[in-house]
Amino acid sequence: MKQVLLSVLFFCQSAAFAGAEPACAKARLSSDLTVPEPTWEETAEDAGPAVTVEPAVLVSKRPALRPCKFRQFEVGRERMLERGAVCGDWTILGETRKPVAGKARGCGITNPVRVYRISDIALSQFSLMDCQTAVTLKTWIENTAKPAFANLGGGLKGMRIVGHYACKTQNNQPRARISEHARGKAIDISTFVLRDGTQITVRDGWNNDQGAVLRELHSGACGVFGTVLGPDADRYHKGHFHLDTARRSSGPVCR
Repeated sequence: MKQVLLSVLFFCQSAAFAGAEPACAKARLSSDLTVPEPTWEETAEDAGPAVTVEPAVLVSKRPALRPCKFRQFEVGRERMLERGAVCGDWTILGETRKPVAGKARGCGITNPVRVYRISDIALSQFSLMDCQTAVTLKTWIENTAKPAFANLGGGLKGMRIVGHYACKTQNNQPRARISEHARGKAIDISTFVLRDGTQITVRDGWNNDQGAVLRELHSGACGVFGTVLGPDADRYHKGHFHLDTARRSSGPVCR
């Protein structure tokens, strides 16, 4: 056994003087799992006396930056919040208001918001409603209105609002029931404005070339809203869509 060990030692010393990498040193390094293998080849000039190799220190990698599109999204979200997000949704912009008490019985909103932009679609005026109606309107805009205009005039830019909260009866008729507008649960839309400046009105477009897209908007609102009234409903709705979030045991009303 002594003779074998002496032979190995002699071989290692001979290899070192010859400028080659010592086989025993390599074996020793590879047996230590905490020390990585060298990624370079030692030349005769680099060879030197043996040194003690300290165990490698494992350092966690710095987390990579999120993709640019996500960083832009987060910056946009922060700016939107600064502009006044409401209803716990950063895509619904406006301002919270104090409870509204109507003069007539049945009127008023407990937690009203005044909204001017939803899902990047501008409303022509600050519109007073409750958050349920604002969130429902957002759902319809994103799932129906935006896709309907995706290939027209550069897409949807804004909507002209002709009715929101108002303490009144249905269709302003005497002795009629209280309107959902009086509860902050209704919105009336007369015109859709596209990014190229085109304006599509419910009154002029319903029986015109734009009738197909307007009917798509109407049918897409059915079920999302509790009530959907358009030009075919009655003479009071020839020029606008009436959308409200009233819930009835008999189901949605779409006319």
